[in-house]
Amino acid sequence: MAKIVVTYGIPGDVESFDRHYKEIHIPLALKLPGLKKFETSEGPVVSPAGPSPVHLVAILHFEDMASLQAGLASPEGQAAAADAQTIMAPGSGMLIFDSREF
Repeated sequence: MAKIVVTYGIPGDVESFDRHYKEIHIPLALKLPGLKKFETSEGPVVSPAGPSPVHLVAILHFEDMASLQAGLASPEGQAAAADAQTIMAPGSGMLIFDSREF
């Protein structure tokens, strides 16, 4: 399974970010071709040491890396990526990887 993990830094306006994310970004992301599962963090994102500089974590699951890459390259993927850029605060990031279960 291939995954994208997006970490969103703490936005200047949390209410506006949350509203935009739920009303605009999630519907865009759910249209990604090949997307098998989409999940987000719920509530505070903390580290073992306490508070973190992350407001929200999103995890997108795809069958394999080829499906993930095709999803990102699609018009729907480009629209979701463009929208994400408008709401990513400093400290945001994205990780892409293949995973394996044990």
